[in-house]
This record gives sequence, structure tokens and C-alpha cells, in this order.
Amino acid sequence: MSIGLRTFTFAKIITMSPIADLRRDYALNSLHETEVAKDPFDQFTQWWEQAIRANVDEVNAMTLSTINGNVPESRIMLLKGYDKNGFVFFTNYQSAKGQQLHTNPACSLLFFWKELERQVRIIGTAQLIDAAESDSYFHSRPIGSQLGAWASPQSQVVANKEWLETQYEQLEKKYQGQTTIPRPSHWGGYCVNPSRIEFWQGRPGRMHDRISYSKEEDGSWKVERLAP
Repeated sequence: MSIGLRTFTFAKIITMSPIADLRRDYALNSLHETEVAKDPFDQFTQWWEQAIRANVDEVNAMTLSTINGNVPESRIMLLKGYDKNGFVFFTNYQSAKGQQLHTNPACSLLFFWKELERQVRIIGTAQLIDAAESDSYFHSRPIGSQLGAWASPQSQVVANKEWLETQYEQLEKKYQGQTTIPRPSHWGGYCVNPSRIEFWQGRPGRMHDRISYSKEEDGSWKVERLAP
């Protein structure tokens, strides 16, 4: 069956590069469907707390994938909070990802905690959080980050690095000595409300554990094991 993909000779690539020989067997933990929490947010909290205790590097780093027309685009973002409503991050609404989410709020998040040989994959839709919440987080950021939110027309083409530095320096002068900088109206938070969450635990022989939570129409969660 053809799936419309261009074919190539993989054997040539293997002989040209040692990449194909890179592999690691996972064996730290296991995950059984009879042992997980009934609610995926409770399960996420269990894994999150274990990741914190394990000193996972950049524990809140996650890949955000959005849709640009029919092309997926991904980048690393930082989780800034979560509750039963979803997972929160902040960005420039006029950035590429902001415009893509405005057009199509469907998106996914991916956490990879290599120290624990775990992944968490979240599929859902993004919506703007309350302006007051965005204000609160914005004013908790370092002053330099607040200035950066004003200085950078994120994702737009700019003349050069010096132009950006000049923008930043002008804002430093403008707000010098001030303790409060207003939040730009084009900057704030999104909450990704999940319809599916998958917990992946690496296992030997690539027989990985995959437990999937799918949201039902009544708001409950269906728990299933997926083949690795």
C-alpha cells in the first residue's frame, strides 16, 4: 500500500553514519494499568513529584507542537503551572505559535524525563487564560524578562542583532527606576485542556509501557494500555 512518501535506500545511510548504532535499553521502572491513578492529573502529579525528587534537568521543559496550515511545528516551552483544567505556558500572542493557536487551537505537549526513562504526551486544545492571571505571572518574572517581552517582536524578521539590542536598551531607559512594568497586551498565558494523555515508561527490549487516558463525553477518563 502506498502512503505517498518518498522512498530512499536506508542501507546507504546506515553505512555512512554511526547514528543507527546509537541505542539504550531502558529498565528503571515499569507501569501497569492496574496500578495507575484513575485520573490522569493525579498520575501526572505522581510522576511530576518523582521527577522533582530525582532532580530531572529542566523538569518543566516540554515540546509544544502546533499546526501551521497542514504543517506541524514544534518548539520547547516551559510549563508554568497545571491543575484539573490543563497545563499552562506563557508566550507572545503575535508569535508564530500564538498565531497558529489562534487559527487552530489543537496542539500537543511532550515531556521527556530521560533520567527516569519517561515521557508524557498530552493532546488537547489551547485557550487564553484570564488576563489577571497573566498579569500576576508577568510581574513575578525578572525585570529583564519583562523588558524582553516588550523588546522582541517574536517570530518576526528583524534587521539584525543590534536592532534588538537597541530596542531593549531604549526600554531599559524608559522604565529605569520603576518597580512595575505593564504587561504587553500581546503577551500572556495559554492553558492546554487535554482530551488525551499518555504515560510512557521505557522497558527492556523496546517493550515499553504505554498507558493512555482518553476523555469521555461525561468528563470521565478511559484508561487503556497501548502496544509499544
